[in-house]
Amino acid sequence: MFRSLLFIPGNNPSMLQNADVFLADAIIFDLEDAISINEKNNARNLVKNYLLTSSVLPKQIILRVNSINTEWFKKDIELLKTNKINYLLIPKTDKSSLLNIEEYLSAFEKENKLVETKIIALVETARGVNDLPLFAENKRLIALLLGAEDLASDLQIKRTETGEEIFYARSKIIYAAVDHNLIAIDTPYTNINNLEGLLKDATYAANLGMKAKACIHPNQLEVVNKVFSPSEQEIKWAKEVIKISLEKPGSGAFQFQGKMIDKPILDRAEKILVKAKHFNLM
Repeated sequence: MFRSLLFIPGNNPSMLQNADVFLADAIIFDLEDAISINEKNNARNLVKNYLLTSSVLPKQIILRVNSINTEWFKKDIELLKTNKINYLLIPKTDKSSLLNIEEYLSAFEKENKLVETKIIALVETARGVNDLPLFAENKRLIALLLGAEDLASDLQIKRTETGEEIFYARSKIIYAAVDHNLIAIDTPYTNINNLEGLLKDATYAANLGMKAKACIHPNQLEVVNKVFSPSEQEIKWAKEVIKISLEKPGSGAFQFQGKMIDKPILDRAEKILVKAKHFNLM
């Protein structure tokens, strides 16, 4: 379960050393887009050294590897041997690439006696969006992350503050995630100095059904964590609803605060409390 995921470039030693103190629920060590061609090997080595020597690591570690059709992919995957990586973030995921990666990983894990590595699919191409119904059922997946900047480039459109141009992609990811019990993760908000804009964008995404948001700067984490956490009011409401339901077992629907409470509403209350407990909010 995530609310916030922070991208850290693999070639940034100071951010690597502070990775465990950031407020993110997960850290994404980036070996792909944030790293120039000349820095690929250096970034990988820095991340490997950090994973093997740090006494305290982030709560959840995600490795963003290079595409399987690049010369760096197999070297990136070698970092799984550290046994410190929780998930892989696969760029430009579509049906074909995910199948190829799954095949390679299965052989790699067997050869090196490693447990199965779960995957977060980075959906950032038109093909990836269209392929969602074809690969979202893959058993290695735990989440879908929208990459709006690359998607906009693929579509040859401009990104805007309103996000109207990515409404379709956001919706596809949300529905595919719910259908296959995955986490829907929203695209980063790229204006790191506009926290008001971040709040508006994150709130809109959460209202659509996104469950978490990727971040590209530590100063975005507090806002994102708040937006994707149950509020005090929601927690209080959920507790009262569950309490009444337990006091009236087998009663079916009942009225609370002028509204009818039935099974879908009870399910929502339970999910709010599960999330609140997970993030130590109650």
